[in-house]
Amino acid sequence: MLLMLAGLVLFLAAHVFTTFREARAGMVARLGLGPYRAVYSLVSVAAVLMIAYGYGDWRASGPAQLWQPPVAMRHIALTLMLLSTIAIGGYLVPSHIRAWLKHPMLVGVKLWALAHLLANGDAATMVLAGAILAWAVYDRISVKRRGAPLPVAPKGWGGDVVAVLVGLVLYAALAFWFHPHVVGVPVMMP
Repeated sequence: MLLMLAGLVLFLAAHVFTTFREARAGMVARLGLGPYRAVYSLVSVAAVLMIAYGYGDWRASGPAQLWQPPVAMRHIALTLMLLSTIAIGGYLVPSHIRAWLKHPMLVGVKLWALAHLLANGDAATMVLAGAILAWAVYDRISVKRRGAPLPVAPKGWGGDVVAVLVGLVLYAALAFWFHPHVVGVPVMMP
């Protein structure tokens, strides 16, 4: 539990820091953009791994079951996760998906959190997914207040094909490798 909570605090602190644009600009000025991005990425990856392993340990120790989700929620969650990974794929390339969603990474994160809240009823998942959902809502409000320029749809549909393919690969990696081997909770059962 403590490893997941520490990772969650680290992840949220790093990501909330970026919403304080003057402080972020000062850090970029001191370190340089490349080193800032490298440190930010390393902190984020370390935090995600701490969260994943800590979550797996917490789940293995038997966290309190707050509610028992119906079996149908598992199927809804798998579908939401597919949409989540495609949205994240849309973040990576100029596409109609990116233009339509405006902030596809945040949409993907919100869908991830919602899927996990619906499919699980244990305290570990409620804490993790609830905190990430709250951060994603906060970040979307922050981005909107900044008045960041919105993406424009490209002329062709190649970016959308790439976004869907990236989303499918990410979905498979999360479902068949990351979830069972890092988190310790298989989601694709025979």
